Amino acid sequence: MTAHSRPARPVMLGQNQYGKAENRVVRITRDGATHHIKDLNVSVALSGDMDDVHYSGSNANVLPTDTTKNTVYAFAKEYGIESAEQFGIHLARHFVTSQEPIHRARIRIEEYAWERIETSDADSQVTGADEAKHSFVRKGQETRLTQITYDGASWEVVSGLKDLVVMNSTDSEFWGYVKDKYTTLKEAYDRILATQVSARWRFGWSDDEQETPHWETSYEQTRKHMLQAFAETYSLSLQQTLYQMGARIIDHRDEIDEVRFSLPNKHHFLVDLEPFGLKNDNEVYFAADRPYGLIEATVLRDGCEARIPVDLTNL
Repeated sequence: MTAHSRPARPVMLGQNQYGKAENRVVRITRDGATHHIKDLNVSVALSGDMDDVHYSGSNANVLPTDTTKNTVYAFAKEYGIESAEQFGIHLARHFVTSQEPIHRARIRIEEYAWERIETSDADSQVTGADEAKHSFVRKGQETRLTQITYDGASWEVVSGLKDLVVMNSTDSEFWGYVKDKYTTLKEAYDRILATQVSARWRFGWSDDEQETPHWETSYEQTRKHMLQAFAETYSLSLQQTLYQMGARIIDHRDEIDEVRFSLPNKHHFLVDLEPFGLKNDNEVYFAADRPYGLIEATVLRDGCEARIPVDLTNL
């Protein structure tokens, strides 16, 4: 620290650190047709000889936080993500050993678990063929919902779920759309398709004289068919996938007359690794949380009337 950089008043700098927080990185590993996902939220905090930058604004010892972000993505490609712990060890070691002023690195990682979606190919003799090789559902996230309305004479039961996060790591395209002078989006012929499903379905049961649906079985089977349709649809648009999910439910669950979905498109953008001399072969993505496309629609049994509100916010 230079003599003139220290404030001429009895004020001392205490503990300090800096870095880039919440770097969302999704690493897809392709083992032939079988894909594996590691989905992390990585926060980097660095500390060391950083007095001058606070006292005088000198950045001579400062590794930019943008560089720490780039390092996270580059390491996801160079080292892969065997585990959150091992990935954090690689990062911490790199920052401390490659930059003399940095004496301490703290890497905090949240990992979001995914499990494979079971498909309807249950009769296959091939081991594991009843699991989709590139379709996943986030573990333990969704909330089950129901709304019962009764007026003394008739019932209306609307059930559903929210916060069910699903992903296809391939078998999704998006091209041939309208283009005008404001269009910058590039056509995609192999993309990640991910959404956070909010769904409601209305039962045909409305009268005590009717046989009551088996609610537990209905929920489990409706969720299963929804997920299988998501996994088994080669998607050219999220709208197409939404319709297939709803149609699958209507076709397989006689007790349900109407389904409404609100599907935010959870965009995953390929990270440009060219500045670091690395080729990104559909492996390292930035998971953006906003803004997002929002796709909503109702799927009905033929002859039935739509009753589920268009806005699901209060349902």
